[in-house]
Amino acid sequence: MLQVSEIAKTKVIELMKEEGYDASKDFVRVGVKSGGCSGLSYELSFDNKQLENDKVFEDNSIKIVVDKKSFLYLVGTTLDYSGGLNGSGFIFKNPNANRTCGCGESFAV
Repeated sequence: MLQVSEIAKTKVIELMKEEGYDASKDFVRVGVKSGGCSGLSYELSFDNKQLENDKVFEDNSIKIVVDKKSFLYLVGTTLDYSGGLNGSGFIFKNPNANRTCGCGESFAV
């Protein structure tokens, strides 16, 4: 299961609306791909098409879709959002990550 913080929920709804998506029926697609300075990096996009191997979750009224392979790396992760001085963006609080890079966009297990 993946969780969504309150601030991430607010930002997801805002950004989905800006991009023509409806948070009440469309979803956030989260994934993991090879790359980044720690070996794996996160992917996040909005989508309205569910694929055959997707796992679907809902937390804090936000639907999240993850492919089966990525789910193994993301189980227990919380999607958060930071608007701090070092830049703004979504943050993945991943309990499975043994190491993360300085920017927080890649990790290793």
